[in-house]
Amino acid sequence: MQPPKHFFNINEIEHEDKDGWIDRLSEPLELSSRISRPVVDSLIGMPMFDKLSIKDLNIISKHMNLIDIEPGEIVFNEGDAGDYVCFVVEGHLEVIKKAENGQEVALCKLRRNSSIGEMAVIDEFLRSATVRALTKSSLVTLTRKAFNRILGEHPLIGIQILKGISRLLSLNLRKTSSRLADYMLPLS
Repeated sequence: MQPPKHFFNINEIEHEDKDGWIDRLSEPLELSSRISRPVVDSLIGMPMFDKLSIKDLNIISKHMNLIDIEPGEIVFNEGDAGDYVCFVVEGHLEVIKKAENGQEVALCKLRRNSSIGEMAVIDEFLRSATVRALTKSSLVTLTRKAFNRILGEHPLIGIQILKGISRLLSLNLRKTSSRLADYMLPLS
């Protein structure tokens, strides 16, 4: 798996990652105001964070990383270990699942204010789908380790994030159930 290529740190220095890029995602970055402002602005529009104040979002943003993804680049593969959630700041991505016949099936497209991999911060299961960039994209990531740090240091913020994840997962389950019902045969 090729990791996302560009990470931004406090000095906004772009650098290549050589193996172990996920380990670096788990370290919080003290983001400069030039980086944290777009991060906070993007979080405001996301359902998972809609109950949090700007002050809370600023706290969360210090535990997040901003990465750039090139078109065609894989964010993560189905079956990979998952320990972070991604939030789309800009660009378009697609979520792909392998069918039993081996064909790739596009499940959905993600755009600004979308999130993917929410379950990774609360469980330790493998990724259930592959995510690939369709256009040049910027993502904000929050690792399980960073989320646990937020939960320990700012429990009320952590609880609001968990409620946001629950609402999002509930909405996704309802949509999936509705789509599944469209394809099911009536029970007799």
